Amino acid sequence: MAVLRHSVTVLAVGPELVDALASLLCDVAESTRARGTTVLMPDGQPVADLRLVKGRHLRAGARYEIGGPGDAERMALRVREWRRTAAVEVEQAIGAPDLNARLTLRLAAPDRPRLLEARGRMWGPEGSGALRRGSGRARIELGAWWSAAALPPGAPPAARAPATVRVRHPLVEARLYLRPRGAGDGRWLVEAAASVRGRWLLRPVAAVALLLAGGQLRRGFRDAVEQAAEHWNEAVAELLEQGVDGVREELARQLAEGRPEKNGSEKDGAAKDGSERDGSAG
Repeated sequence: MAVLRHSVTVLAVGPELVDALASLLCDVAESTRARGTTVLMPDGQPVADLRLVKGRHLRAGARYEIGGPGDAERMALRVREWRRTAAVEVEQAIGAPDLNARLTLRLAAPDRPRLLEARGRMWGPEGSGALRRGSGRARIELGAWWSAAALPPGAPPAARAPATVRVRHPLVEARLYLRPRGAGDGRWLVEAAASVRGRWLLRPVAAVALLLAGGQLRRGFRDAVEQAAEHWNEAVAELLEQGVDGVREELARQLAEGRPEKNGSEKDGAAKDGSERDGSAG
């Protein structure tokens, strides 16, 4: 088994902002309504490339198709649970000629989130063999993260990692642990620790391979963590600049993106649709 460690400094995000963004995402989704297979925004215009194909809008069991008819990649979305007092859970499925994937996200108590979980799996086309398969799980205990991040600079990191990731492949299994602590000036120092080992009868072979490739593996892990931190900092800097109102405007723009321009009669029809309340998420 190989153990890898690397620490990076990243921009911090406070619980107030996370709470506001989680509530905003739910508010935006719940501001839409369904009319037949079409999902409409509050102004009566359709959400681009999204169709309700089964169930009631934003209710458990609702299924949606994403994308245009000419897209080679098939995407679908299913609502597994939508209760803001309990949890919101959605599942996304992707089908492409060379890869299939399924990802489920669950956020407990969206208006004051404290637990985010993700699980997924991927597989190749039929007949591609077991080596084209893999699965993974991730879990972030937000309350424990905020507590660990509140530790002052120089304090020992949290004993139990508040964020964990496990990835499995027929040949190897990897586990990732993230522990934050305060770094001052609105930043966190995040320690990333990973363990990699072979599975089943391949453990001895994998152990030798990991030993021989140890230096390259450590460099690759360090570079991956640094790159992830760079992307995080870019995204958070943009988020802090936009603020919640800016994110709301960007979500509205993305929902409408690709929507064709409507002439007079079509606009009148859309306005009429907008005055009807059937199919509301309620």
